[in-house]
Amino acid sequence: MTQLVAGVDSSTQSCKVTIRDAATGAVVREGRAAHPDGTSVDPRHWWDALGTAVAEAGGLTDVGAVAIAGQQHGMVALDADGHVVRDALLWNDVSSADAAAQMVEEIGRESWVARTGLVPVASFTGTKLRWLRDAEPDNAGRVAAVALPHDWLSWRLRGYGPADESPLGPDLDALATDASDASGTAYWDPVRREYDPELFELALGRPMRVAGSEPTADTVVVPRVVAHDEAMGTLDVDVTLPNGSVAPSGLVVAAGLGDNAGAALGLGLAPGDIAVSLGTSGTVFGVTATEVLDPSGTVAGFADGTGSRLPIVTTLNAARVLEVIGGLLGVDHDALGELALQAPAGADGLVLVPYFVGERTPNRPDATASLLGMTPGTTDRPHLARAAVEGMLCALADGLAAVEGTGVTVSRLLLIGGAARNEAVRTVAAQVFGRDVLIPEPGEYVASGAARQAAWALTGALPSWDIATTTVPADPHPEVLEQYRAAAR
Repeated sequence: MTQLVAGVDSSTQSCKVTIRDAATGAVVREGRAAHPDGTSVDPRHWWDALGTAVAEAGGLTDVGAVAIAGQQHGMVALDADGHVVRDALLWNDVSSADAAAQMVEEIGRESWVARTGLVPVASFTGTKLRWLRDAEPDNAGRVAAVALPHDWLSWRLRGYGPADESPLGPDLDALATDASDASGTAYWDPVRREYDPELFELALGRPMRVAGSEPTADTVVVPRVVAHDEAMGTLDVDVTLPNGSVAPSGLVVAAGLGDNAGAALGLGLAPGDIAVSLGTSGTVFGVTATEVLDPSGTVAGFADGTGSRLPIVTTLNAARVLEVIGGLLGVDHDALGELALQAPAGADGLVLVPYFVGERTPNRPDATASLLGMTPGTTDRPHLARAAVEGMLCALADGLAAVEGTGVTVSRLLLIGGAARNEAVRTVAAQVFGRDVLIPEPGEYVASGAARQAAWALTGALPSWDIATTTVPADPHPEVLEQYRAAAR
């Protein structure tokens, strides 16, 4: 008999649900719902979108297990009654940039890397807690638990929440997460695989305790970390989602994971594989069995969804760059790509440094974008389109170089995300990266990774699901990256 599993990708922009055959990975049905814009969002919107996407995907009544992969780092602060204290600050909110700098100053970069595998920047949960402590002390005093987006959604899906909204009520000790998401908080150690209570208290100014441990006075609950191949639990009651869908009693809820770890699992990345993901933001990540330490903070040494490490570099500006320049030129992504291919590699010296919303890598939260090398011959539509595509990819090429600089070997480079479907992006990627670029078949790889994890929890074995790829041959143009680096100093 066919067993079905569900994978959820609750991203910054939307919620996607995929229902798959647990054995083969074949897609049975799918659903999607939008999230609101902004960098500070009421988590209720995620819960509503999950209900809509599940309903569009045909529901969960015939599904054996589900896992939720979610955007990392978002600060979901709960009070003792399970209510959200304030809108969640998302990973791309830079309000806590000054708080991050203070925290680095207080104990030093080397100490942060040794204890957490990362150097705090505005994206990480711990810096948002410091901002909350300083900017909203009354709200900080109300916090009884801190969760991440996927933790909170899984908690709600399992029947927990405010008493008037959930069958099981506000049991904060039922909060759970996984190693990949915990490793992006800046108060969890991916080597010892445990929380660092001193760093949590450094952030919020109050002590923490792990869900399920002995309660003590004035402590703040953090989710217990569930093993990647285990489940958070099995539903004991039917849970009604927004839009009327039902998560049935007996449904297994797997550990879930952070979105990048979900994509790595969905792609089946092995050591030596590096993925470059082109969403609104951009990421470069891979899988390695060895410890990753980068005192510069460029590469974060997260945990992955299998027990290995997930070295990762993140930029705030990826497909966003194409959207901004496409809007300026009055064209969509496809037409922008056609224009870009009319200009030569290097755009005759026109360079776009694409820090439209500041930047995380390099850590320049207050930066703005710059266009350099404008002459009468380069200030036209094709050259500007070419500079946009090259600027986006050069920023990520620097990320790839940083990952390699930690000792990670790159044998295969995979390009994923919506922008990877653009012919110009593929062509320029092979030039900027200077190596063969593999393009997996289009798919929702974060949701697929969550579904694969759900199958693991349901059956006890991680399934192998085939993925077709095409290859864009290497066409090195080192001058493109050289001129970008000179402009981006």
